[in-house]
Amino acid sequence: MEYVPVGKSGLHVSRICLGMMSYGDHSDREWVLPEHDAEPIVKAAVDAGINFYDTADAYSNGQSEVTSGRLLAKFFKREEVVVATKVFMPQGKGPNAYGLSRKHIFDAIDASLRRLNMDYVDLYQIHRFDARVPVEETMGALNDVVLAGKARYIGASSMYAWQFQQLQFAAERAGGHQFISMQNHYNLAYREEEREMLPLCANTGVGVIPWSPLARGMLTGNRDRGGVRNTTRAETDAFADLLYNDDDFAVVDRLVEVAAEKELPPAQVALAWLLHQSPVTAPIIGATKLRHLEDAVAATKVELTRDELKRLGEPYQPHRILGH
Repeated sequence: MEYVPVGKSGLHVSRICLGMMSYGDHSDREWVLPEHDAEPIVKAAVDAGINFYDTADAYSNGQSEVTSGRLLAKFFKREEVVVATKVFMPQGKGPNAYGLSRKHIFDAIDASLRRLNMDYVDLYQIHRFDARVPVEETMGALNDVVLAGKARYIGASSMYAWQFQQLQFAAERAGGHQFISMQNHYNLAYREEEREMLPLCANTGVGVIPWSPLARGMLTGNRDRGGVRNTTRAETDAFADLLYNDDDFAVVDRLVEVAAEKELPPAQVALAWLLHQSPVTAPIIGATKLRHLEDAVAATKVELTRDELKRLGEPYQPHRILGH
């Protein structure tokens, strides 16, 4: 496994990040695995050299963090693993139970650390942009979380590039910690991030850790044209229906064509395409079967020619902004 820095920071991570959203309980997603079923997959990730694991307080209503903490403690010393979690989504009732206010950030980091059973997280990410809160308040609170030793670095997730830069500038102006990473929606079927966010990250030294690198399974064949669903996740993942439509199957067709020529599974080629894009650091992959993980690890060794990269990108059609 290759290890690379996250942007211009000194934090080094594996080229694949295992997304822990897939593990916890069925409280909000029917396809999520309980801890005993997740353990063999996490063990295989550890054996493959993956040192980067991403969760969030919102996944399985916090149970994903509990499961993540228990499983990672079985296989790693704390200093050996890079653990990321997130703040923003509702964690209770009332106006202060969500978002990026100073109050909620402080409450949320303490609750996440209790669930993870850890003293700190390596990467604390804002799950979305909060237009209700001054950027100075958000960045000041995140800086204090780092200074308190509860997080080593901070990161962000899907938003407009101008919003991201606004937050970064607020931190720079105050002399505080800035985001080292952007976790955004990016894959062969959704490439709007190439217009502004990716160039901004490349120019400012921010690492990119894309979510949904396989388009929530569409690039692997979990759904067909006309609404046919081939897996439990595809049948129950309403969010995917908001992100992708039948127009995107032209990309799937080309992916299948190139993958067949290389005698590889489409998942490996789709992830390899992403790993060839700058400034992508580590796609966050979801794995509910061992073969999902095996394809992701194998993708780090797949080389794509300039012609193959061009052909894979040709069928893409512009989208409206999705996933913010």
